[in-house]
Amino acid sequence: MSTTTVFVAIVGCPNVGKSSLLNKMLGQKVAIVSNRPQTTRTKIIGVLTIGECQLVFTDTPGFHRPKNKLGEKMVRAVSESIAGVDVCLFVIEPNMGLCLEEEELLKKLKKEDIPVILAINKIDTLEKKSILAARIAELSKVHDFHLIVPISAVKGDGVDIILDELKKMAQSSVHFFPEDTLTDQPERVIAGEIIREKMLKLLDKEVPHGIAVSIEKMKERENSEILDIEAIIYCEKDSHKGIIIGKGGQMLKKISTYARQDMEKFFGGHINLQCWVKVKEGWRDREGLIHNFGLDNK
Repeated sequence: MSTTTVFVAIVGCPNVGKSSLLNKMLGQKVAIVSNRPQTTRTKIIGVLTIGECQLVFTDTPGFHRPKNKLGEKMVRAVSESIAGVDVCLFVIEPNMGLCLEEEELLKKLKKEDIPVILAINKIDTLEKKSILAARIAELSKVHDFHLIVPISAVKGDGVDIILDELKKMAQSSVHFFPEDTLTDQPERVIAGEIIREKMLKLLDKEVPHGIAVSIEKMKERENSEILDIEAIIYCEKDSHKGIIIGKGGQMLKKISTYARQDMEKFFGGHINLQCWVKVKEGWRDREGLIHNFGLDNK
C-alpha cells in the first residue's frame, strides 16, 4: 500500500481556537493556548501519521491588522503558509459575522484556488443551537467551502470528521517526516513557549504582548535524570518587570512552577527551571531582537 500525505494550513483570526484544534488533532499539546489574542507568534508544524497517511499541519498566527514589526511578520507568516498547501482549515467562531480580516483571507484562498474546510469552533459555548444552523446557511453563501464542520476543539466534537476528510484529500507521496515526529519545533522553543503560556494566563492584560522568552541553557546533568533549563524573560518596561516578578518574587515563582510542571509532562522527566527577567524597550519594533528571539517566521 502506497503512502499518502496532505499539507494543511490552519488559518483564522486571533483567539478562534486554532492552536487548541491542532493540539486536539495531534492528541498532544505542541502549541500554547490562552484566551488572549495573538498567542501564536510563529508558524508551528504539527505532524500526525495515521497508518500510511501523514497529515502535516501548519498552525499560523492570527490574521490581524499589525501595529508593529512583529505583527507584520506574523501576518506575513499567514500568507506564506497558505502557499503550496493542499487544503486550508479555516477556523471561526459561531456567533459573529465575518470580520474584514476573515473576508480578506477567504479572498486570498479563492484566488489561490485552495480547498477550504470551514471549522466553526466553540459550538459548546452556544446557548441556542438554532444559531448554528442559521450561521452555516449564511456562510455557505459567502464561499464555496469544501466542507463545513461545527466543532468544539476543547471537547473534541467534530474533530474526527475533519481528520477523516483530510485523509481522503491526501495524495500519493513519500512521508516528509519520520512516523514518530510530532512537531518541527526545537525543544528550546517549546520550553520557552510553555513559560510564555503561563504568563499569558497569569499576568495583567497590558503585559503579555510585550513578552519574549529566551532559553539560555538546556542541558541534562551528568549521571542524573534532571534537565537544567535557564530562561530569560524579556519585557518592554520596568513596570512590567515588577508585575512579572511580583511582590517578594511570588508571581515569577508561580510562573516557573506551572511552567516546570508542564515541561515535565512534555519532556517526560524531572526539570530544574530557573527564570530571570530583563527589560528590552520596544523590542517588537527592533529587527535584531525579533531575530534573536526566534520570531522571524522563517
